[in-house]
Amino acid sequence: MKSPMLWALVLAGATGTAIAAPDDFASSAPSSTYFTQAPTTAIPEGSNWYTSAELGAISTSGNTTGTSVTGKIDARHEMSNWSNEYVFSGFFKEDDVVNADGTRTRTRSAERYQLSAKAAFKLLEDGNRAFLLGSHVNDKFGAYTRYSTLAVGYGTQLLKRADKTVDVEIGPGYFHGESASGEQDSGMTVHGAAQLRWKLSPSAAFSQTVSVERGTTNVHTVAETSLSTKINGTMQMKAAFSARSDSKVPEDKKNTDTQTSLTLVYSF
Repeated sequence: MKSPMLWALVLAGATGTAIAAPDDFASSAPSSTYFTQAPTTAIPEGSNWYTSAELGAISTSGNTTGTSVTGKIDARHEMSNWSNEYVFSGFFKEDDVVNADGTRTRTRSAERYQLSAKAAFKLLEDGNRAFLLGSHVNDKFGAYTRYSTLAVGYGTQLLKRADKTVDVEIGPGYFHGESASGEQDSGMTVHGAAQLRWKLSPSAAFSQTVSVERGTTNVHTVAETSLSTKINGTMQMKAAFSARSDSKVPEDKKNTDTQTSLTLVYSF
């Protein structure tokens, strides 16, 4: 089923994405989450593209030596009837390990890449969307080394205020995964997601997102809490805590992986 899933992802990327309206938070820092990847800053007049690049890195030395890098690129394409989102993210971590004989070996302990695309057709009522979502994750050290999903459904904006929005979406889907033990797993799912965005001040924005895919054999959950602060017109600083969880994992793997990050976001 890998090939059909990848073709579905390409189809989703070719036709569209976004849930929230482009001018919900005209002056806030961009949001970057599984549910609403695209920035929420208003698109400049005469242009219907908005892109942001996010990068964070940590290097340690002394008693503990290692390097970790996380990055993300997300782009939104707004059209009269469609909102398109394309997102690529990656994370890796390398540790300097001291062997029994005293020699040092550079070992990679984390490596994950994710590609997603969402096509959202704008319905007649403001804030309502019919969406098609496709995503694929490669996680070398995760409970699932490969995880692909496809979902269709309906999204709406439950709350829209000057400083807060709440978006939700729900629909049927399909997943195919390969666990760290080599076991293949696939089946139908129910996809649901919700996001709160809160403009704390003209230069700060808070976001809380939860996405759940419930299948017959596994419940896959992704959650992120983030706080973004504006540095200038194009740069933001973002602090985030994210968690990925699966109910069905190999015996030698934990159900939940977490990540805490501090990144710079450049919007253009």
